[in-house]
Amino acid sequence: MLPDLTQYLWIVWLVLALLFVIIELLTLEFTFLMLAGGTLIGGLGVDLLGGAWWAQVLAAAAIAALLLFTIRPLLLRALHRSSQPQPTNVDALYGLGARVLAPFTDAAGSVKLDNGETWTARLIGPDPGLDVGSRVVVTAVRGATVEVAPAEAPPLPTDPTPGERSAD
Repeated sequence: MLPDLTQYLWIVWLVLALLFVIIELLTLEFTFLMLAGGTLIGGLGVDLLGGAWWAQVLAAAAIAALLLFTIRPLLLRALHRSSQPQPTNVDALYGLGARVLAPFTDAAGSVKLDNGETWTARLIGPDPGLDVGSRVVVTAVRGATVEVAPAEAPPLPTDPTPGERSAD
């Protein structure tokens, strides 16, 4: 006599869920993770409750579809929200501060960027008389030369007038 194969469906559901999880680890799109959830919750859950094989398949499909259309978009939105693009290479130099290493003559000089790199620099606009050690900001990169502009000096703190006192 042949055994009743429906009594071994729980093994099929576990293997199918494991297969979906392995595929999800390769794709990383949350699709197969939702299918694995449907097989575990719907298929295996109805099987453990003693449901018929067709009820197991229907429950697995319904729960997988529900997860795909409700939970997956929320997970994708949360994943993409937290991954802001970080500028790298030359794109990371725009707006970076620097200190003048060699005085500018004919609008050309040398600067040391805040990331530690030394670059040939070209001054944008009229020369405000930048000395060695003056702060500048990178405005553009042209090949192996950065274009810089004088950094805006932070406002100096003002002393309160004799009639004003801070509330400490």
